[in-house]
Amino acid sequence: MKQLFQLCLCLLVFTAQAQSGTTLTGSIRAGGRVRDYRLYVPPSYQPGRATPLLFNLQCYGSNNLSQERYGDFRAIADTAGFLIVHPNGTIDPGTSYLYWNAWNQSGGPDDVAFLAALFDTLAQRYTMDPDRLYSAGYSNGGFMSYELACHLGARVAAVASVCGSMETGQPGTCRSAHPMPVLEIHGTGDTNVTYTGGSWFVSIPTVLNYWVQANGCNPVPVVTAVPDIDPTDNTTAEHSVRRGPRVGAVVEHFRVLNRGHVWPGGPPSSTDVVNRDISASREVWRFLRRYRLSRLGLVAVPAGGPASVSIFPNPVGEAATVVLRAGPGLRPPQVRAYDALGRAVPLAATAGPGGAVQLDVRSWPAGVYGLRVADDAAGSRWVRLVK
Repeated sequence: MKQLFQLCLCLLVFTAQAQSGTTLTGSIRAGGRVRDYRLYVPPSYQPGRATPLLFNLQCYGSNNLSQERYGDFRAIADTAGFLIVHPNGTIDPGTSYLYWNAWNQSGGPDDVAFLAALFDTLAQRYTMDPDRLYSAGYSNGGFMSYELACHLGARVAAVASVCGSMETGQPGTCRSAHPMPVLEIHGTGDTNVTYTGGSWFVSIPTVLNYWVQANGCNPVPVVTAVPDIDPTDNTTAEHSVRRGPRVGAVVEHFRVLNRGHVWPGGPPSSTDVVNRDISASREVWRFLRRYRLSRLGLVAVPAGGPASVSIFPNPVGEAATVVLRAGPGLRPPQVRAYDALGRAVPLAATAGPGGAVQLDVRSWPAGVYGLRVADDAAGSRWVRLVK
């Protein structure tokens, strides 16, 4: 067992905040274990109306109740109208501390499978928007959010990490069929998950560079200084953005100068001064809310060019045939299909009415596919299909 984190939340001071939503508790069985969770339902929730869901994952040694209060999104959910689930990790063998198995520790739980099963369970009871599943986490929870980006990208639309990183082996095993929007918030003075990396996790610049390359972003960031609205905290921050041409090809970073392993804008800590120039909770939601799973990887068509490709239905659901349209019309030879690993998929395509192309997808296994549409005027465009 590798050395993990110091305990995260033992010295934090919480202040009571009034919430207008409802908190429910529950459990599911996953991987032969009983796993429990807390679900926050905002007052605006209405059955039948698709609602986003945010995973909010705790740090090593903490629990879901502490993360609910520490990395608190509830007041934001009250106004923005999204559900928040606070799952619990499992006991780290040989200790009494909860953790997320973000590096597939031998004999540990498959937490990717657990979180996927948890979403499926909640989707049976609440009207979830499958296009807007997000994950955010603190420290070990940030590692786990990156693990979901790598191995549950077919279902997660965007992720954010506060004081987290990636284990040294994570980038090499990461797989994503589309750009993954990523936000990292980290203090340069963090002595727990150090900004410059450690013996078993990579540096924050390495994390950012990995996702920049994976997403096809411009490696040169646009950097702006965050206004120093609270000079008494003796810390400032800067915000960097790297983008690429496809939807979701974005990597953002708040670099908190000279501050440590704490949640910016969160409760006071006895171990470090908390940066008050930003609120990590607000910045995380501002980032995540922009992205829709079904649009990740789309390429914007230049002004004056042909109309972008449309697909119906998407997700496919029970439909046997998918209809593609683009500009003045398409021909079947212009369309190619690939699975999540980039392998060509046999395609039964026929010409449809009005210049559309009809695809028979009955033989395709459930999953995420990339459709490459060749167009002489706009070049090749990629669109995403979920079955």
